[in-house]
Amino acid sequence: MLELRKDIFADERDDNLKEIGKGTQRQDMLGHVTGTSSYFNDHKLQGMLHLKVVRSTQAHARIRRIDTAEAERSSGVRRIIRGADVPVNLNTLLSLINFGKDDEPSLAVNKVRYKGEPIVAIVADSEREAFEAIAKVKVDYEPLAAVFDVEDALKPGAPVVNETYPKNTFTYHETYDHQRLRFGDADAALATADHVLEQRYQMSPIEHAPTETNGAIAAPDTNGRYVVYTSTQALFFSVDTCAKILDVPSNTFHFIGGTVGGGFGGKVDTLTEPLAILGAMLTGRPVRYVFGREEEMQYGPPRGAERIYIKDGVMRDGRIVARKIRAYFDSGAYTRLSSYAAVKCAAHLPGPYTIPNVYGDVYCVFTNRTPATAMRGFGVTAMDFAIECQMDKLAHIINMDPMEFRILNAYRDGDMKAHRREAKNTALIECVQVAAEKAKWPLREEFKRASSRKDGGGSRAVIPPTPTDSSRARPTAPAQQRTSYDRLPPSVTREPPREPPPPAPPPPAPRPTAPSHGATRFSSVFGTRRR
Repeated sequence: MLELRKDIFADERDDNLKEIGKGTQRQDMLGHVTGTSSYFNDHKLQGMLHLKVVRSTQAHARIRRIDTAEAERSSGVRRIIRGADVPVNLNTLLSLINFGKDDEPSLAVNKVRYKGEPIVAIVADSEREAFEAIAKVKVDYEPLAAVFDVEDALKPGAPVVNETYPKNTFTYHETYDHQRLRFGDADAALATADHVLEQRYQMSPIEHAPTETNGAIAAPDTNGRYVVYTSTQALFFSVDTCAKILDVPSNTFHFIGGTVGGGFGGKVDTLTEPLAILGAMLTGRPVRYVFGREEEMQYGPPRGAERIYIKDGVMRDGRIVARKIRAYFDSGAYTRLSSYAAVKCAAHLPGPYTIPNVYGDVYCVFTNRTPATAMRGFGVTAMDFAIECQMDKLAHIINMDPMEFRILNAYRDGDMKAHRREAKNTALIECVQVAAEKAKWPLREEFKRASSRKDGGGSRAVIPPTPTDSSRARPTAPAQQRTSYDRLPPSVTREPPREPPPPAPPPPAPRPTAPSHGATRFSSVFGTRRR
């Protein structure tokens, strides 16, 4: 039972939640606009040292030798830290909740997997002396073939980026190499559609570009503890990650955060805290480790690039009868949060629309690029963009108003979603109607009268028969109609006859426990699997 202790928190915020329609001042706004807010980098501690890292110049290479002899003799150097000095030199954020395997070292030891990967950390009296020592570290590389494209990474014989996942795909529940969604028979429906449109959408990595770059200051405290001033936007994740990497109890640390100079998801990963604390442990003095702007832009984790293929079948009256989606998330060299983004993406298919036949595959793929991370709706934003672009193109092909096209296909209360959940509290229709009114976009009367509260359910609530992947025979329809978006289709446009497909293998005997509508697998972060 939830108990809201207003007697304790009464002075901290007003919980009446009646905020709409009136101006409300954020509790931290006054400090921000007057320049008096305190950030981690405002703490200047006596005797503070500075940590910088040697970064890989190679995208993919074996490390033959690391020579730090000259750097050790450099002026002001207090400590050089290598991978062997890190107590647990392998980690991934989501392994704290048993999702994924540890795959990323704090400091590379035998191999580097992206350009900019940290290899050696140097703690010195000043930043200038740390940079001068970095320039004296010699790393001998054996270059390896690299792969930078998600689909190239999945081809047979592609370079193995991350040995923890030798197929270059994240492994879900120690079994599956991607997320799947199956609902109805999309291939059969596409064969009967009046128009079929297949498009490819490619997103670029995006840097968060925060005003304050990633950083932390760690200092020895009393009773063997360490105080850590940090820019993290995931403070408790960061505490547990540091405890794991440094192999100490989490109550060893006193983390102080809360004011983030711009995060947007780019400060979820724990990038600077473990090495700053380790530097403090090894030197007994406060250590500051903060990204320079160039490091932040080049080596800080971006939003991952996503590639999405959407193939839709639509009828002349505007109904979408089938949607197939294949999506690839470029995780870069390590997992971080991209595997979770793929789960969110699969949960979001096929958008807010009632489509009776849906087929989706979503992959988290490793490449020799900077590891990606969270950013503002990651896993959903790019897919939404692709789906809505596709909706505009479909409306254009059938010569229908795009607003009315969305109203026609929108979820109504009572409809069956592709994830086998009944749609409730839907409101897309009303949102489109309001947007059209504000934009003075004319809608026909029947679409003005449409409502998310009516016309749902019935046949739209039925779970269609769904063939399993193993029993699916290749479609034999020889003349599936395709439509190019670049020009309006002629009334009758058919592809030339194709070679007859090879005979399909006999389907295996059905599993005795399978439900009549076939099997569908959809996995969540926490391992829920429904059949």
